Amino acid sequence: MIENSRLKILRDRSKMLAAARQFFYSRNMLEVDCPLITSAASIDAHIDLIPTEHKTGKRYLHSSPEYGMKRLLTEGIGDIFQLAHVFRQEETGTKHNPEFMMAEWYRLGFTFEEMMNETLDFVRVFLGPIQGCILSYHDAFQNYVGIDPYKSSCQDLLKILNDHQLPLYSGVEEESKDNLLNLILGMLIEPHLGKDNLIALAYYPASQAALAKTRLRPEGDVAERFEVYFQGIELANGYHELADPKEQRIRFNEANLERKNLGKETLPLDERFLGALEKGLPDCCGVAVGVDRLMMLRHQVKNISEIITFGWDQA
Repeated sequence: MIENSRLKILRDRSKMLAAARQFFYSRNMLEVDCPLITSAASIDAHIDLIPTEHKTGKRYLHSSPEYGMKRLLTEGIGDIFQLAHVFRQEETGTKHNPEFMMAEWYRLGFTFEEMMNETLDFVRVFLGPIQGCILSYHDAFQNYVGIDPYKSSCQDLLKILNDHQLPLYSGVEEESKDNLLNLILGMLIEPHLGKDNLIALAYYPASQAALAKTRLRPEGDVAERFEVYFQGIELANGYHELADPKEQRIRFNEANLERKNLGKETLPLDERFLGALEKGLPDCCGVAVGVDRLMMLRHQVKNISEIITFGWDQA
């Protein structure tokens, strides 16, 4: 009997998960297994969670094992990784499934640049020996749309969108510079990234730091945050991790305020996570990589449902 292509992909998926683990083991990293259901939520203005009910109260399917892993880091566990199923309340699409697999890991004492390079090495486990380079957020905007993202006004950004006949989507506010930058990045820049090689897009504006540290560079205040792209597809999101609990609380509250302004539910802060930061998070970098998207590129398929066991509509 000739094995159909679906089963071949599932067998290869098993092989590649083993290869991913070997990548981490060879670097003396410990595999951990944090809970999928948590009492507090990961707070991001643009990520909606899937809630669940228990007799003890409302809980959430996690969108990342990040908070649990960082709690372990504060206990002195050392370098760790997790291959986790994660969940997001989003529409299904060719590159999106509400449940997907993420490889997430943390490295103590790594520089931001070392973390970017290790992430590119991990991607090569799936895609082979592809060349890679680092491109700053500033240079990406200069190269592809001819503007300085730090000095441009909202009116400058709206003109670019109008010139390309791009409408403002629901939730994108004309007076929000970050929202406009995100729209330009997604529509006019991302499709060009990584056509022939891997691109680590780095040094986002400090206003988009999320859980990353910030620093001053010639172009302005930047976040030590990067995303990896290949063939226009986002594969990874990494940070030089913020360790200041007071600043982290401020950012959580700001994200909740943005959620409220967007008409979304505000989410409870993870006080256990913030309490762990009070004990001291060691200097570290972390990254999350979408395993399913790597498998899509590896097998050159167009739909995420082709490389997971059962898609959302079949689960």
